[in-house]
Amino acid sequence: MAVISIERMGMLSVVFVSLFFSSTFAVDRGNFKTCDQSAFCKRQRALKPGQSPYRALLDTLELSKSRLTLQLINDNNKVHLLLELYRLQGNVTRVKINELRPLKPRFEVPDVLIAEPPTEPLSVVSQDDNGVVLSLGSESQRLIVSARPFRLDIMEGPELLLSLNSRGLLAFEHLKLRKDTQAQPDGEEVKESVDGAQVQDEGDKVEDGESDKEEDGLWEETFKSHTDTKPNGPTSISLDFSLPGVEHVYGIPEHADNLKLKTTDGGDPYRLYNLDVFQYELYNPMALYGSVPVMLAHNTQRTMGIFWLNAAETWVDISSNTAGKTVFGKMLDFVQGSSETPQTDVRWISESGIIDVFIMLGPTPSDVFSQYASLTGTQSFPPLASLAYHQCRWNYNDQEDVQLVDQGFDQHDIPYDFIWLDIEHTIGKRYFTWDPHKFPQPKEMLQDLLAKRRKLVAIVDPHIKVDSDYKIHNEITSKDFYTKNKDGGNYEGWCWPGNSGYPDFTNPEMRAWWASMFAYDQYEGSMENLYTWNDMNEPSVFNGPEVTMHKDALHGNWEHRDVHNIYGLYVQMATAEGQVQRSGGVERPFVLTRAFFAGSQRYGAAWTGDNAAEWDHLKISIPMCLSLGLVGISFCGADVGGFFKSPSTELLVRWYQTGAYQPFFRAHAHLDTPRREPWLFGQENTAIIREVIRQRYSLLPYWYQQFYNAHKTGMPVMRPLWVDYPKDMATFTIDDEFLIGRDLLVHPVTDEGSRGVTAYLPGAGEVWYDVHTFQKHNGAQNLYIPVSLSSIPVFQRGGSIIPRKDRVRRSSACMENDPYTFYVALSPQKFAEGELYIDDGHTFSYDTKKEFIHQSLTFANNALTSRNLCPDCNFSTPSWIEKVIILGASKPSKILLKMDGKESSVEFDFDASMSVLTLRKPGMNAGADWTLHLQ
Repeated sequence: MAVISIERMGMLSVVFVSLFFSSTFAVDRGNFKTCDQSAFCKRQRALKPGQSPYRALLDTLELSKSRLTLQLINDNNKVHLLLELYRLQGNVTRVKINELRPLKPRFEVPDVLIAEPPTEPLSVVSQDDNGVVLSLGSESQRLIVSARPFRLDIMEGPELLLSLNSRGLLAFEHLKLRKDTQAQPDGEEVKESVDGAQVQDEGDKVEDGESDKEEDGLWEETFKSHTDTKPNGPTSISLDFSLPGVEHVYGIPEHADNLKLKTTDGGDPYRLYNLDVFQYELYNPMALYGSVPVMLAHNTQRTMGIFWLNAAETWVDISSNTAGKTVFGKMLDFVQGSSETPQTDVRWISESGIIDVFIMLGPTPSDVFSQYASLTGTQSFPPLASLAYHQCRWNYNDQEDVQLVDQGFDQHDIPYDFIWLDIEHTIGKRYFTWDPHKFPQPKEMLQDLLAKRRKLVAIVDPHIKVDSDYKIHNEITSKDFYTKNKDGGNYEGWCWPGNSGYPDFTNPEMRAWWASMFAYDQYEGSMENLYTWNDMNEPSVFNGPEVTMHKDALHGNWEHRDVHNIYGLYVQMATAEGQVQRSGGVERPFVLTRAFFAGSQRYGAAWTGDNAAEWDHLKISIPMCLSLGLVGISFCGADVGGFFKSPSTELLVRWYQTGAYQPFFRAHAHLDTPRREPWLFGQENTAIIREVIRQRYSLLPYWYQQFYNAHKTGMPVMRPLWVDYPKDMATFTIDDEFLIGRDLLVHPVTDEGSRGVTAYLPGAGEVWYDVHTFQKHNGAQNLYIPVSLSSIPVFQRGGSIIPRKDRVRRSSACMENDPYTFYVALSPQKFAEGELYIDDGHTFSYDTKKEFIHQSLTFANNALTSRNLCPDCNFSTPSWIEKVIILGASKPSKILLKMDGKESSVEFDFDASMSVLTLRKPGMNAGADWTLHLQ
């Protein structure tokens, strides 16, 4: 939320905060910096490719079992850096560069890696005066360290995979004393730098070759009315990467842009800096609410990843030698025998910290996902109910309103699982409280929902009203847990409650205390079916620079500039831990966050923030969630209908159809918009919305299985086509359709008045089945699909088996023991495979007690077989198989079920016109082993 109204704040707050927000529905670009307005970005970007001043001092090389260390020297200023190289398990190379002897420690990001990554031995293959060649394990992989100038190259056989500093853009601004404070107590001027080299008086060079004079922004920087004091001076870092043979790069969310990243020549770099952006613009590189500094590079031969572990403000420049070339131009190059290899060059620039980069060498997409998951963890396994439908708005007015909305879903036969409360449910935006006039009996409200097996989410934001009568504020104050300003006092800024303090979530003691506040005896009115929404956790500070916290605020020994992008991760981490603790470690949490960083996937879901009821915002939700999935955060969604403005009926229907096939499915709306519960737009539209929500519920077994796979492997749930078709170049730029797992392809209708869409069905020699009509289509083609308002084109891959529950009830928990229908889509070779995963849907028992069912489903040689994948698991279910639908089948003479040593016949119908075979009530338990023989 990023728009102000009298209802949300006191009049004084409104008058104050309105100075910082546009009154129109559009981002005020003036509130947010460009690269030219960010001193370190402008300074670093002024450095152009060329000869690097850095040289490797090969005589300092030390090799241990776990790492290689080597000193670098900047020949311009004689400052020494320490290079560390690690070969990690799983085909990952880690490169760290820090000052050899800094004046004070530089920040290294904690709590993002799940553990110190296990290493494998590096070995020297050869060494001479020009450099050293290291083995990366396999006989063909080599890491080459060139000495003058310093450069790293990773080779596989004769192929160059990736280079570092090949364009000479390594730049490391070392910590130094300000010249006007460099006098010693006895008055003698400092003559040596920290590494012992002689300082050149007036001509002392900074790393980028510019003179160390009082340049704007080195020791103090002003943006609008805000001054950043920069007590440590310039501390920025930069490094370039070259990717030969690569034309397509992805990732580095969050940006409202296409899936394939654009080149940034002639414009701003992509910015990673968590910000509360008021109704963001589309198709530009401006920073948004979250930052994941991970980029994937892909071509037909290999997928690789770069993980830049730095939590400070970061800018990413991308250039390409094929950028701007038309298809004809590329064809002409081919015909003329042009030898130019496509190449993408990437440059990372961060304001502070160290260079700590993980190079994930794939070679397949699934390898890269596994490599990244080994570093930062996988998507948390969510409660099954959280994959169902969520109903939200700012705000449901009171307890009666919640009851009426809940009843409305039942009256219109529309399932839902969660209803949400925004900030108005509290006492004056004091979180962990309930307004006694609007919500006098919160437990009674929660109990009524629980009786229908439904749940509620209440917002808990990380800004705390400064009020001596507010328990939360008093406890944080007494424990000295607030973030400090540059002078050591409690940092205060304006947010929804008015004057607010900001807890220091980087402090583990603060996080532990915050988690304890979710205990049932601390969070008054809470129950087991109450979950949490963390908004505004960038953090949002209405009167701060760029609507966020001042960079010179203090978190213990570190400035906010060092930790900014992990603040939101820490908020979600502490909140999720609180939910786990309140249940004694039994129940899985559900926490939605707006701000995120690498590793946030371990703690819950994220959404794309304050979007608008516009067709382009519907379109952009697809690449935004695809980008998040590529960097580990699978549990992504966008506000259905758009947060700002009011959607037309057609747009709302299309958004429900799109959202029903995205991982996090929540409708949400701004306070000033008309009500838009799904039954308010006429019977015909209500029926369409009801049907697509029911489609979501029937597919919950498949969604749940995909999240289990994501939790175990790191594979994204919602993913681009190229992930599963990595050699098909036609898929590399597609971002208006996507896969759920590998077996469902969805092409939402995102154009107003559309009467048809063209979907690309990948896979030469494969087939795809329309899930609504069962019509079969060949792969490797662009298929035109006529659509009506009720259409949502979805296809099941031939060769797959998808479990569904077609008896849809009022909530997912009410369907827990209902029977399954298996949809078996045969390949041209008459083969199909799939899985069935079942557990209790909400506890950690699947992990701690191995209480789950995991069955392998295979159709081959005219037989469908279910086989237990976990013989030592201990879980049972009353659910049974009530129907099997086989697409692309031939008519059998009879069907026999073999189970428990017994044999019985099964009734069936066959539709010859569509080649669809339906087996009725075969009756097997969902957790049993059995075989159906088609004869």
